This record gives sequence, structure tokens and C-alpha cells, in this order.
Amino acid sequence: MLETIINKAKEIYPKIQSHRRFIHQNPELSFEEFETSKFIQSELTKLGIEYKILAGTGVIGLLGKGDKCVALRADIDALPVFEETNLEYKSLNSGVMHACGHDMHTSMLLGAAEILKSIESKLNGQVKLIFQPAEEKLPGGASILIQEGVLENPKVDAIFGQHIYPGDSKGKFATNSGFVMGSADELYWTIQGKSTHAAQPHLGFDPILAASQLIVFYQTMMTKYKDPLDAGVLTVASINGGSATNIIPESVEMKGTLRSFNLEWRDEMHKLLLEKSNEVCKLYGCECKLNIVKGYPPVYNNESLTKLSLESTNQIFGEENVVKFIPKMWGEDFAFYGQVIPATFWFLGVKPVDQKEMPALHNSRLSPDEEPMKNGMAMLAKVAFDYLNNF
Repeated sequence: MLETIINKAKEIYPKIQSHRRFIHQNPELSFEEFETSKFIQSELTKLGIEYKILAGTGVIGLLGKGDKCVALRADIDALPVFEETNLEYKSLNSGVMHACGHDMHTSMLLGAAEILKSIESKLNGQVKLIFQPAEEKLPGGASILIQEGVLENPKVDAIFGQHIYPGDSKGKFATNSGFVMGSADELYWTIQGKSTHAAQPHLGFDPILAASQLIVFYQTMMTKYKDPLDAGVLTVASINGGSATNIIPESVEMKGTLRSFNLEWRDEMHKLLLEKSNEVCKLYGCECKLNIVKGYPPVYNNESLTKLSLESTNQIFGEENVVKFIPKMWGEDFAFYGQVIPATFWFLGVKPVDQKEMPALHNSRLSPDEEPMKNGMAMLAKVAFDYLNNF
């Protein structure tokens, strides 16, 4: 079966590469993936795979027969990024780009679907193909699909997902059990002061000064309100206030993010941020309003499923190409699936072997090596087969 899957992946690779380039040229933002959805539907129809639509643009395919059911997930949305590559198939939608590899994820799942359809009679159960919208935007397409019953009828027993990774050379596979990605919350501050002439600061209350002290205080919070053995990140990524050299502004706005693996500490930090932020700003005569938008939970890889994926991987990639993934504070709405059923997520190296470094995910110059898609679609098909037949 391994040889059958690998050979089929090599056979259909030119078509899957064409799929990827078409999707890359025609990116669509979260919750707006209408043409991408139609394309996926068309390809599943050609393969004779039944499907249904959820969450507006999500396409859910189903093949095989039996009581067991395993799901494979790919995200289909793009990012609001102006592409700066020189690719012949660069984005035709100005200001929108597949800068996170979802074009490759979608194409590899279409490839896995074709491989699994060709061996459908040998599957000891069903495979649910989840082409998920809106991974890049809260509340996340995964949460909506779950609410709409994507893991039911038939009931899904386990789910697998993958992501390209520019940090590893092509052909490399990386995973780990336990927490592999962090929770991701959005933070929005408005610091209200009192505007005055910059030459008469005593007649006003400076929100820029308050904001700067607040940012410094947050670094203290991360060292004094957190176990040093716990991972956590609090970043202020945007600060805006003022319009002239001689005016202390009325207000300052900031944006940032809070990341963690520890859900208890995450909730405690929410309380502390709401309490301490205004206290610090009051020292400077200002008022702070903080809006915390709770985002994705951390991604947790089930130990048994991760072991299964590693066993499948060693056969396809070779043990020398399988590496331990070092957990990152990235956010991923795949985490929602893992809160309901056993789940595991892995990473596929896409850096050209002759390239020392390549642009990171979400970069306008990201240009992954396409050849790893052969292994990526083979891996999806193999782990689904192994789960249904050998797990």
C-alpha cells in the first residue's frame, strides 16, 4: 500500500501543482473564499466524491464505508498581503496573497482525496475531507464548522492536519506530541488623556507617556506574574497617537497579542491586564480601556495519533528526514478540533535545499518549493489509511 500511495502521488503531482498555482493566482480572504470553494467542489465532483457545504464556503467531502471515520483538514483562505514575488503565477487579486501556504494545503488535500479514492475499496472506514474557510480570522472557520456539525454524521473519531514550514528544507517532516502552538488573543487599548500644547504639559495629561510606561510595565508582568518555566508572550505590536510636534494628543491607541500554552495563566493574565492597565495609566492622569478578544486555544497533539503519524512518516520520508518540532507561539484554529476529538498536526519543510534562508510565513515574498507536495499528499493519504486499517 505504501508503494501504491507514493506512486500515485508522483503520478498526479503535475495536476496538483497546477491546482496550487491556480489557487495561488486567485486568493480570497477569510469568509470570502467563494471561487476557491467552487473550484474544490468541481475537483471533488470529477473524482466522484460526494460533498456538502458548511459555513458558507467550507467544502466537506466524504469517501469510504464503515463505522470508523477519520478527518483530514486543509485551510483555504488567504491573507491581506501585497505579493512581492516574481512568480509567473503571482496573485491576480491586488492586496491578497496566499502568504501562509493555504494554497498548498488545499492542493495537497485534493491530491490525498484522489489517492484515497483510488484505494477506496481497501479503506476500513470513512475519510472526511475538510476544506475549511477562515483560518486567518476570528472566530476561526474551525469553530464555526464544529458548531454546524462537521464532526458529526458520520461522527469523526480523529483528525489530522498539516502546515508548510519555511524553517525546514524540503522533504523534512516535523511534529511533536503535547502543545505545539500557543493560544492567541488580540488586545486593543485606548488610553485617554487630556490634550494640551506640548510646551505646557502641566495643563494636560499625556497619553503617550502613559502608554510608554504601560508597555514597560507589561514586561515586568511577564517576569513577575508568570512561572518562569511556563511559556508566554505579551507583545504590543502597534501604537498610534498624536499628529504634530507641538501637541500632546487626546488619546493613544495600541494593539497587541497574548500567547500561552497554559490556559489557567491565560485567564489570570486577562484579569490582571484589565485591572493593572488602568491603575498604571491613572498614575499619569489618564484612563485606559482595554478590549481583550479571546482567540484560538493552544494546539495540542494527541500522543497516540502523533506516534501513528511518525510511524507513517518514517516510511515515506525516511527516519533521517523526520525531526522534532520545537513548539512555537503561532496561533492556529486547528486547536478547536483538538478540544473535541483526538487531533494531531505536523509541519512540512518547503525551503529549497540550496537556500540558506527563506521568507517566513505571512511574508509578502514567501515562495515555497512545490515538490514537497508529493510527500505532503502521500502523508495525508497514508495516515488516513493507517488510522482506519491499523490503529
